Amino acid sequence: RLKMSNLTDMEIFARVVSAGSMSAAGREMSLSPAVVSKRIRRLEEKLGTRLLQRTTRQIAMTEAGQGFYERVVAILASVEEAESFVSRGSAKARGNLKVAVPTSFGRLHIAPHLGKFLAENTDLSVNLDLSDDFVDIVGDGYDLAIRIAELSDSSLVARRLAPVHRVLCASPVYLEKYGTPESIEDLVANHVTIAATNQDPWRLAGPDGIETVRTQAPVKTNSNEVVRECLLAGVGVALRSTWDVGPELREGKLQILLPESRASKDVGLYAVYPSRQFLPAKVRVFIDFLAGLYGSSPYWDHGLEDWLRLPSNARAG
Repeated sequence: RLKMSNLTDMEIFARVVSAGSMSAAGREMSLSPAVVSKRIRRLEEKLGTRLLQRTTRQIAMTEAGQGFYERVVAILASVEEAESFVSRGSAKARGNLKVAVPTSFGRLHIAPHLGKFLAENTDLSVNLDLSDDFVDIVGDGYDLAIRIAELSDSSLVARRLAPVHRVLCASPVYLEKYGTPESIEDLVANHVTIAATNQDPWRLAGPDGIETVRTQAPVKTNSNEVVRECLLAGVGVALRSTWDVGPELREGKLQILLPESRASKDVGLYAVYPSRQFLPAKVRVFIDFLAGLYGSSPYWDHGLEDWLRLPSNARAG
């Protein structure tokens, strides 16, 4: 039987995991580290298993702790939803929403719209964590993550928010100096190709199926934004998303190359969140807001529709 004291211990445990330490969790909950440690020990004794491995500098979940945390988060989310329903007459979104977002996309296409979202959801606050790494949503305490990927099977739930078109492009300055590549073979043999280290090699879908291109450039970087600036400066050819370089393509500052070859159409923009029977209202309203904002024809592709129509023989992949 679930007692309120057990529920509080679960909340403390979940807060320790998301905060990364007992002292940080204590500060968030106005509890001393000693009290937090005592409640975690009590919970472990009741369960008969260790949930956390402690060291002098950090904590880490055990395998049992990981499984318990996933279920605790679901329980706490359901309690929050129930309290909201009773107190407000409906499952109104409230609390803090912790979201992991790719750096450039978050800056360009989420941050500018947060004002409208918060105005519509006055009981919500948003912790927007910008990173190009694939975070551990459950282990790091995120409510959801926005990912640009070709998602494989996962224990998480994913909702597709928008298509993502990645096209080969270069600046007029580069093309004037090096010429326009006539084929993938020409591109590989005779041109500078630049990519962030985590996006090398390129996998391009074209008339001949999937082709893999290893990039070669005098610049090595882990930053997509550095690649973007090098592209605009005429350093080389890059594979970029239209959400990132749409304005430059429309203004002629960049030109699309080899339009029949581009990243797989299975790459998309997704909202990814833990599999829960009851989705918290704060997560649902944020996902619905983004889905309504972007949709199947997102605003960043407006004016590029002719370029983005794939020939029928280039739909592989």
